[in-house]
Amino acid sequence: MSKVVRIYQTGGPEVLKIEDRPVGDPGPAEVRMRIDAIGLNRSEAMYRKGGYLTPPQMPSLMGYEAAGVLEAVGVGVTGFAPGNRVCVLPNYRMGDYGTYAERAIVPMKSLVATPPDLTPIQAASIWMQYFTAFGIVEAGRAGLGDYVLIPAASSSVGLAAIQIANWVGAEPIALTRTSAKADALLELGARHVITSSESDVVAEVMRITGGKGVRVVFDPVGGPYVETLAKAMADEGILIIYGGLSGEATPYPHWSAAIKGLSLRGWVASQIWNRPHRFEAYKNLILRGLAGGQLKPVIAKTFPLSKIVEAHQYLESNQQIGKIVVTTGMES
Repeated sequence: MSKVVRIYQTGGPEVLKIEDRPVGDPGPAEVRMRIDAIGLNRSEAMYRKGGYLTPPQMPSLMGYEAAGVLEAVGVGVTGFAPGNRVCVLPNYRMGDYGTYAERAIVPMKSLVATPPDLTPIQAASIWMQYFTAFGIVEAGRAGLGDYVLIPAASSSVGLAAIQIANWVGAEPIALTRTSAKADALLELGARHVITSSESDVVAEVMRITGGKGVRVVFDPVGGPYVETLAKAMADEGILIIYGGLSGEATPYPHWSAAIKGLSLRGWVASQIWNRPHRFEAYKNLILRGLAGGQLKPVIAKTFPLSKIVEAHQYLESNQQIGKIVVTTGMES
């Protein structure tokens, strides 16, 4: 038996239910793993609320990203064996599997060996954030001397984007709602911090960039605010939208795009891990960055699995700086 989190209806964090359930044996191309730590993602909160790409089929498992130890492997599994320490990539359809558990069945295709020298908590935090944040390079071509504007900069992906921007020689500008997180963002690598509720964002961007504007915007929010972001951009800049946290329709910023020759494009991390040539290249970059210190996972707070409701409440509070991780107490 294992503690497993499921939902029976969509709604707030309170719909997350912890149950004792048998896990069973892995099927073909599947493994059973003991979960030590679970990385939380905003997409899971959206799924729980019924606002994700596909609605949950009830009852639904929860969870995308985790670190732990393999206990059993199914027929056809190659390259992994019981006892291996592994991470789970969030590359399956939400609800088909679930890592909010002490033990879970997951597909072999989702496994990556745990990077050396990382704790389970750190290992559970890295893949979604860094594969997503490398969109500033793969989609935005950010490089030496570029200004990169990063809304929701205190999120795990926002901090990852700051680290990657610094690594490639770009200049990250953190965008956050208030000045409460400004000092922390500067300490974590932002070159500049702009507060959207306390300043004129476009004017501040132009001041920082000497009137040029930013070449890359990496936005998880979408919605009407893209009009403002577009006005802060440089000629032939790239506006990358990788999320829909606003919950509102995203307009096309026609005049800014037309006059400046802007490019607007979407981005999700699966554009890396669903393409083998990109996956290997960026996986190796992440491992190199972790080993070299250019990439450093930032953990905002940890919760035990018994406090999964509180963990989701904190996830949606916008208080955190970095990744929220849930632990199971199963590590040995």
